[in-house]
Amino acid sequence: MSRTTRLLVALAALSMAIVFVRPLWHIGLTAPQYPEGLGLYIAVDKIVGEQKQDLNSINGLNHYIGMKVISPDDIPELKYMPKIVVGLIACGLLTAAAGKRGLLTGYAALLVAFSVAGLADFWKWSYDYGHNLSPTAIIKIPGMTYQPPLIGGKQLLNFHATSWPASGGWVLIAAVTLVVVLAIRSWRRPEGAAA
Repeated sequence: MSRTTRLLVALAALSMAIVFVRPLWHIGLTAPQYPEGLGLYIAVDKIVGEQKQDLNSINGLNHYIGMKVISPDDIPELKYMPKIVVGLIACGLLTAAAGKRGLLTGYAALLVAFSVAGLADFWKWSYDYGHNLSPTAIIKIPGMTYQPPLIGGKQLLNFHATSWPASGGWVLIAAVTLVVVLAIRSWRRPEGAAA
């Protein structure tokens, strides 16, 4: 790998640390009775309301339709995700230090695999919350489920739900994209050629 490629790989790896201070994902809800909206930020180690009371308000609304309480303490991924991110950052720095094309390819594949696994896990989590409803719910509509979209917008009764990467998520997407592009480019030129 060229010196420039190695620096860019290190920069991409280090930029992933942003997820420790900025959220990964945002889920928003708007409805006529909530024109200002309600929202959740999903971080690498916690889930918090966009506004201080939003998580409690969403849990209160979810109670009526039989959804489980969203309790960050009950979500195991929030406990081990920080360690995974630290491991991915360390792998990136080791890849940059070693400067081997094969390691770069492996690191790119690792990042893509963890990204896909993370999205699949998020989809599974939201599916469970939106489909496994209490049979004693106050409001029951046959055939109705309340899974928010993985990405984009969706109407859920009188609520419009949106789901998009938050600032930390966009940085993570950019970092993974950069490493993948660098890995592809590294195979288009002879080993050790200048960038």
